[in-house]
Order: sequence, then C-alpha cells, then structure tokens
Amino acid sequence: MEKQLTAIIEREGDGYVALCPELDIASQGDTIEQARDNLREALELFFQSASPEEIAQRFHEEVFVTRVGVAVG
Repeated sequence: MEKQLTAIIEREGDGYVALCPELDIASQGDTIEQARDNLREALELFFQSASPEEIAQRFHEEVFVTRVGVAVG
C-alpha cells in the first residue's frame, strides 16, 4: 500500500531540509532530490518500526500548505 504525504523542502545553508508535516519527520540532503529521497526513506523506516498507536498519535490528517502576505516595515 502506498500513502501520499506532503514534503516541504527548503534550502538551508549549502543543502536542503525536507519535512513531512503530517508526521513531523524531517531529513536533509545536498540536493532537493536527495532531501526528498532521504525523507522518503525516513518515513518508510518510521512506518516499518512504529506501532499502529504511535502512527495514529503522530499523524495529522489535515495539513494545508499556503502562502500568506504580510506587511514588512
């Protein structure tokens, strides 16, 4: 079974950080693709090792990613 999750990837220094907000799991890599692949691996390891109770406790069913405009200065 495959589950579709969100990956938010941002530059941090010389690399990239990838975050899955549904489970609050993050990883990193030297490229966007590497950060995404490392996040996928971290998520797969989590699902393999976590109990169903821990998965249910950590999982956020509704995650919304949007942009907001704010006044600066």
